[in-house]
Amino acid sequence: MNKLPQITLAFWIMKICATTLGETAGDLLSMTLNVGYAVSSIILISFFAISLFGQVVSDRYKPALYWSVILTTSTAGTTMSDFMDRSLGLGYAAGSALLISILVVTFCMWYRSEKSLSVHRITSTKGELFYWFAILFSNTLGTALGDFLADDSGLGFAGGALLIGGSIAVVVLLHYATRISSVLLFWLAFVLTRPFGATLGDVLTKPSAKGGLDFGTVGSSIVLLSILLALVAIATYYTRKPKENATEAIRI
Repeated sequence: MNKLPQITLAFWIMKICATTLGETAGDLLSMTLNVGYAVSSIILISFFAISLFGQVVSDRYKPALYWSVILTTSTAGTTMSDFMDRSLGLGYAAGSALLISILVVTFCMWYRSEKSLSVHRITSTKGELFYWFAILFSNTLGTALGDFLADDSGLGFAGGALLIGGSIAVVVLLHYATRISSVLLFWLAFVLTRPFGATLGDVLTKPSAKGGLDFGTVGSSIVLLSILLALVAIATYYTRKPKENATEAIRI
């Protein structure tokens, strides 16, 4: 029943790449194509629902499917956060506070139902659904935090990315130097890598006058998608390799 990847350095590299792509792709749909935050959110939530259905009915870990769901939660999280903060007028601080509350409630319901918040092995469909909704709200929260740091804190895009990068480094240090729950540290890192990806995406897409590299949403999205597809292909190869070795051993 377990359909989760191993939590390795490769996992976090792919997570940052997927969340950065989620930021640029979400902005591409809502702003560059002028679809709007509300309509974009509906479209991307629909993609999330479709990819989640495929993940839930799958009988094993499939890298392409798993990272498709991660990507759809990231893109949907981008437009959902922007809709809450800008269209509804909540602002980044209030939007972040609301999302933190939703995420905490999700964790409480998950633990009450499954008696675990494991990110290494999930053995029930209900637990898997809680896992993915926690990821969706984590990515939405990360977008709001990233926008707050970039726009309201005065740090700018590069400064926000450096602050979040330093915070991630602290979490890594706590993982290796303390006995703090690995599950707690995972979710802290998961939330933090989203604003890191969001601010990194802003650095890539925003004009130089605003502190960005002015690659645009289209160019940045194409580059990031190419990188993510290459990483998923590598992960798929190494996922299948042990099975091929096992089959060969049986034949021998």
